Amino acid sequence: MTQYTKIEHFEREYADTHHDTALNVTDGVDSQPSVNPYFVRKKRRTLSTDEYVDGILAGDITTLSQAITLVESNNPDHYAQAQQIIERCLPHAGRSIRIGITGVPGAGKSTFIEAVGNMVTSLRHRLAVLAIDPSSERSGGSILGDKTRMESISANPDVFIRPSPSAGSLGGVARKTRETIILCEAAGFDVIFIETVGVGQSETAVHSMADMFMLLQISGAGDELQGIKRGIMEMADMMVITKSDGANIEKAQLAKAQFQNALRLFPMPDSGRRAQVYTCSSTERTGLEEVWKGVEEYIDHVRANGWFATNRSRQNKYWMYETINESLKNDFYRNPSVEGRIAEFEREVLEARMSSFIAAKRLLDIYESQKRD
Repeated sequence: MTQYTKIEHFEREYADTHHDTALNVTDGVDSQPSVNPYFVRKKRRTLSTDEYVDGILAGDITTLSQAITLVESNNPDHYAQAQQIIERCLPHAGRSIRIGITGVPGAGKSTFIEAVGNMVTSLRHRLAVLAIDPSSERSGGSILGDKTRMESISANPDVFIRPSPSAGSLGGVARKTRETIILCEAAGFDVIFIETVGVGQSETAVHSMADMFMLLQISGAGDELQGIKRGIMEMADMMVITKSDGANIEKAQLAKAQFQNALRLFPMPDSGRRAQVYTCSSTERTGLEEVWKGVEEYIDHVRANGWFATNRSRQNKYWMYETINESLKNDFYRNPSVEGRIAEFEREVLEARMSSFIAAKRLLDIYESQKRD
């Protein structure tokens, strides 16, 4: 007899002679379903285009959020309805200041936006924060943590925060972010922050949809001028040295002088105004008023010399071509003839039996011949 069966035998003998013991096993109830059988999930009612537009123009945040979800959807039906909504909201858009915000990792972009955001709303503005959140190349997932990081303004009724996962397609999410800007403006938000959370090409995409491009930098991290290269410095309309508090104040002032001297070496921007450098502390709430005053001065300057309107017209032209390119690309990959052969050509390229250029040319030939037929 094994040890297990000996113990089991002892328990049965003990239970037979000690009926009041806790070792007695009573009959239990039948297994209950894990889900309430009376619960019925209600399907959300689909809003009409008129209901979306009316809700957005009335400033209803729930309707605005649902409309943005339509814009971000890859469903062709959703895309068609989203374009109708955007077209009808367009006459009510355009009356905002669009500010692109980027910076080196650790510059405190979210903390800065939270601090400035609270100040901006105290000046009777309504603020929308749109963040392009980088998706994981491996899992495809995205953190979308801006609402967690910006606790105080998340509860502010005059602030709307919407993170958008890049999902590996920067061009696609940039176009959708631009369309989201139109909806937010139609809903009454007169200040738009477009935050790029990643690094690289996202700065160029944000620059192409902003009236002003703000670059955040930190001091005391080595060679200041190596922190950000010339390309992105030339795009900046304003630079802000963050974390200028405590023992870091002197370093921030030194970094400010270095960047200001470097910016004087660049050609005069098309806006006709050289980028100014500011220092601030988001945690100590110092220097924020000067930063926002600098924003207002820049906007007043470019409106007066006509660059504000010219820049927006150039951006509209740019996004017309970007939308054409995105639509052609989607049409190519969704083409049945291409879908049926693309895996075959991909395998040929991977096994080095065909060059990538020849494979691309043949797939394009298949696409064009199918279109002709």
